Amino acid sequence: MNILVFGQKQSPVTLFLSQKGHSVIETSEPIDTQFLRENNIEFAISYRYRHIIRQNIIDFLHGKIINLHISYLPWNRGADPNLWSFLEDTPKGISIHYVDSGIDTGDIIAQKEILFNESDHTLSTTYEILNQEIINLFKENWSSIVKGKNPQIRQAEGGSVHRSKDKEPYLHLLDEKGWDTPVLEVKGKALS
Repeated sequence: MNILVFGQKQSPVTLFLSQKGHSVIETSEPIDTQFLRENNIEFAISYRYRHIIRQNIIDFLHGKIINLHISYLPWNRGADPNLWSFLEDTPKGISIHYVDSGIDTGDIIAQKEILFNESDHTLSTTYEILNQEIINLFKENWSSIVKGKNPQIRQAEGGSVHRSKDKEPYLHLLDEKGWDTPVLEVKGKALS
């Protein structure tokens, strides 16, 4: 199968799919339907991709686009989900979902809540754990996803969504240690 991976180059997703015998093309840039047509793309996966996938791409692939998102949807849709899970003290976790016209609003294929001993972690260590967990969840579910035999569960009402610029009022919390800031130093800071 010809698969497009939206996101970082040489990702664990690409490595796994290649090992499974798929032909994989990666891009970190927005593409158009001509690109999909020229490369005979049959399925697409978004992982750590910083752009919104346009409706014409979704339509062209007949909904065969999934996203690997490091939040426990419906919480922390959009940008910086790990940071927001601590700033707003919402559930932490991972979700694989179909891409639709909204921002991380598509039906859920699989998800897992992740509990951290917060006194032992930084934003960086939790980010790394979540990324490893989402790759594991993807590997566990790929066979059913590619066969179209996976669950497709509508997301619960509520949750939250954030854009990159939303974190600006809280960046001062990271001034000294950056992403190595202990999560307890940012926990709940967006609630007051």
